Amino acid sequence: MMSSRERKKAAALQEKLQILRSITHSRALSNTSIIMDASKYIKELKHKVVRLNQEIACAQDALRQNRVTVETLGHGFLVNVFSGKSCPGLLVSILEAFDELGLSVLEATASCADTFRLQAIGGENLVEKVDEQAVKQAVLQAIRSCCSETGRDRDVDDE
Repeated sequence: MMSSRERKKAAALQEKLQILRSITHSRALSNTSIIMDASKYIKELKHKVVRLNQEIACAQDALRQNRVTVETLGHGFLVNVFSGKSCPGLLVSILEAFDELGLSVLEATASCADTFRLQAIGGENLVEKVDEQAVKQAVLQAIRSCCSETGRDRDVDDE
């Protein structure tokens, strides 16, 4: 026979197992199966944490690199540049690259604090046809040149 104290302990254990069953979405009825399902659930959560940490690390690595994207807009281009660090003269170097391609900057937003960001809309050269890849390569070369001149030669992502 169970004492009153033992019955309370058993009831408390049963209540905790039901809570565990609910949290882990277990359909098991036996205590052993509920615990096994909970163990499996915990392993799945651990895998999710590892995967999320890897995704965070990849995102942080991407922020440390340089990225350049170019999109055609009618008779011009939308150019987005991101660099993990700002090199002195980087904006000027990129604007000179636009000028060498014969692109006029119609509108631009730049930030040169800790990181370098530039979003520019460039009007196309009317004398010579310029494509997205040529604009991207010219900007990437401007970044390489500027960063190497300042002693900060870093990898540039050609995505």
